[in-house]
Amino acid sequence: MKLENDTFSPMKYSSYIMTFMILLNFSCKQNTGKIREGNSTEIKDTQVENDRLASSIERGETIYNDFCVQCHMADGKGIKQTFPPLSGSNWLTDKREESIRAVKFGQSGEILVNGEPYNSVMIPMGLSDEEVADVLNYVMNSWENTEDDMVTPEEVSGVTE
Repeated sequence: MKLENDTFSPMKYSSYIMTFMILLNFSCKQNTGKIREGNSTEIKDTQVENDRLASSIERGETIYNDFCVQCHMADGKGIKQTFPPLSGSNWLTDKREESIRAVKFGQSGEILVNGEPYNSVMIPMGLSDEEVADVLNYVMNSWENTEDDMVTPEEVSGVTE
């Protein structure tokens, strides 16, 4: 003998499914919110860092045009056998501290850039640590160059002659 409550009812079945879906949807929204909330600090930190880098690059472009463009050219390619290229330069990527030192204190003596020897003199420009960081951030993120690791004034101040 079957009771009426024991019979299969599509309405009853669909209400169970609907309740399950609502609970599942609510649970997913709660988890997604927590995930987003947990990552929002990281996203905000990344955005702040990107904004800082963009501002530094903008200031660095002005400094580059005032102090560097005469030798390294507007396209960053330098003058072959006289002034080394900055565009696509392995010197910038492989010798970060030496790059900072060269901008901060000047450079003399032979160096190899992209396998080519250069033996010119770069005089010290008298830039502040912040200006050195800014111009390097500009150069390291212009032309063929991409560098996510921002040069900071603190890093520059740690580099000595």
